[in-house]
Amino acid sequence: MADGFVKALSFILFIVIGILLKRKFTSNDEVNGLKKIILLLALPSTIFIALLKIKIDFNLFLLPLIALGFNVFLYLVTPIILVVLGITEKSQINTAKLLIPSLAPGLSCFPFILEFLGEDYLAKAAMADLGNKFFVLFILYLIAIKWYYNNQSISKKPIETRITSLGKTMLFEPVNLFIITALVLVFFGMKLNNLPTFAQEILNRLSYIMTPLVLIFIGLSVKIKTKQFSKIFSMLMLRASLTILVITTIATVFKLGIKNDILFYIVFALSACSFWPFAHICNVAEKEAHAVKNKTTFNMDFALAILALSLPISVIIILTILSARNTFSDTNNLLLLGVLLFFLGILIPLYEWSKKGAQIKDRFKNAK
Repeated sequence: MADGFVKALSFILFIVIGILLKRKFTSNDEVNGLKKIILLLALPSTIFIALLKIKIDFNLFLLPLIALGFNVFLYLVTPIILVVLGITEKSQINTAKLLIPSLAPGLSCFPFILEFLGEDYLAKAAMADLGNKFFVLFILYLIAIKWYYNNQSISKKPIETRITSLGKTMLFEPVNLFIITALVLVFFGMKLNNLPTFAQEILNRLSYIMTPLVLIFIGLSVKIKTKQFSKIFSMLMLRASLTILVITTIATVFKLGIKNDILFYIVFALSACSFWPFAHICNVAEKEAHAVKNKTTFNMDFALAILALSLPISVIIILTILSARNTFSDTNNLLLLGVLLFFLGILIPLYEWSKKGAQIKDRFKNAK
């Protein structure tokens, strides 16, 4: 049995275990507790180990800029996707424009990059995520506040205090602290085996639990609601298809020869939508607590539905690509996958357009 298939099967079984354990987790606080263990302990330790094992290459520092550029690309194409899907409600448009360009690689792609591509690529992913974090923490926050001011016709207030707070949040987030510390140590020639034995042991043991915990967390978090399912599914399929088609086209045009590099960029870019924009949405919702419902800037239910569906869809696509990476090392096969996902994304809108066309035709006949 192929190694990739065995890994994918074991990962799916961990997700199934999470789904089966859902009844034992009676509150959101319990599930969030598991997420905190992942984000505050297991993930930082794994990234720290990966960074201490790599050689310093200044190309690594281009990765945050590449990730930031991709965030901007998704932000620019999201309005086009929403037009195709026929989403016209302003609060839903704002919600999607804030969530769709964001990435949450820590929970949706880091474990799989580590397992299938190795520690060097995990270190690259950690560096790239710095650019993504800047986008979701700062740029999307400024956009959310701007829309809030415009929607509620409020004169703009100074937000320097909030930006300073966000800067501290980004700097002192455990993952980022571990990245900065590891880069400083590597710069001075330190490696993992230079650390005290007890520190190596703690870091290694915390690293071992990351992948199983993330997969169980995904199983616990899966909540698929029928309401708005078709539009959100189509939205996420189009997001994934454009990601694959654009990156594969760039790789083909610029003749990127290393197949694992292409897979790395695609898998990172296929990460689920981030929870950070949702935090910005919650912040605005608190300010609008007493606002008229049709005057709210964002739609909280729509945001939660996007997050709930985004994680399992991203994980399924990422696992499919990495478990069959010998197949998808061929850019032609990746292009075919992108076209297939595009077809899945456009299928429901096409059906709705044809339905509306038939209704208009019937009305025209009746009018005669």
